[in-house]
Amino acid sequence: MSVKIYRITLKNLRNSEYSIFVSQLVAIFLAYDPESLHLKKAFDRVVALLPQLEKIKVQEYNNTFSNLLRDLDNERDNLFNAIIYQVKNFSKLNIPSLAIPAAMIAQFLDKHGRDIPTDNYNSETKRIDNLLADYDSKADIKLAVEKMNLTILFDQLRLVNTQFATQFLLRTKEDAAIEKVVVVAIRMESDKELIAFFDAFEFCSSEYEDLDYVTPANEINKLISYYKAQLKARSTRRNAGKDVSTEKPIV
Repeated sequence: MSVKIYRITLKNLRNSEYSIFVSQLVAIFLAYDPESLHLKKAFDRVVALLPQLEKIKVQEYNNTFSNLLRDLDNERDNLFNAIIYQVKNFSKLNIPSLAIPAAMIAQFLDKHGRDIPTDNYNSETKRIDNLLADYDSKADIKLAVEKMNLTILFDQLRLVNTQFATQFLLRTKEDAAIEKVVVVAIRMESDKELIAFFDAFEFCSSEYEDLDYVTPANEINKLISYYKAQLKARSTRRNAGKDVSTEKPIV
C-alpha cells in the first residue's frame, strides 16, 4: 500500500532539536528491516549523519553557557548601575544623616570607575572583585552602605559576579574540548539525505505493495506530527509577542 510521509520545515528546528529529531527517526526505523523494505542505502545515509549531528548538538548546548553568561553579565551591570542610581538619588535628598554616607560611596565608586559595566567580561569581573575587596577592607564604606540600605545590592553583586566567573571558566573548559563544526553545511547535507529517505520510502511503498510500509510510516508520521505541532505552537507564541528564544528545546 502506498504511503505518504509528512514533511516538516526542517529549517525551523533549532540545532539541538534537529539532532534529536534525526536520532529519534533513526531509532524508530531501526525496529524494522530496512533491507527487506529496499531502503537500506537511503537509511544508511541518514544513519551516517548521526556523528556530525551529535557534534552540532554538543556545540549548541555549549551555547547555553554563552546565554547564561550574557544574562549574568546583564544582571551584574544592572546591580552596579542600581547602586550608582540609588547613591545619586540619596545625594539629592535634604537629609543630613545621609549626605555624608552618600558622598563617601560616590567617591568610592569614582575611585573604581563608573564605567565598569562597559568593560569586557574578564576585565569587568576583575574590577568588580577589586571593588568588593576594597569594600570589605573599609569599615567606614561598609557602614555608609549599611546606612543607605545598599548592603543587599553589594551582596547580590558579589554573588552574581562569582557565578559569572565560575560559568566563564566552565565555558572556557567546554570550548577547549569541543570540535567546532560548520553547522550550515552539515544541516544542508542532512536535509538532502532526509528528503531522499522520505522520497525513497514513498516510492518503495508504491512499488512493493506486498510489503508493510504502513506501520513504520505511521510511527514516523506520529513523530513528525509532534514536532510540527510544537513548532506551530512556538510560532503562535512568537507572533503573540512572547520571547521564545529562552524556551527549552523540543524533545
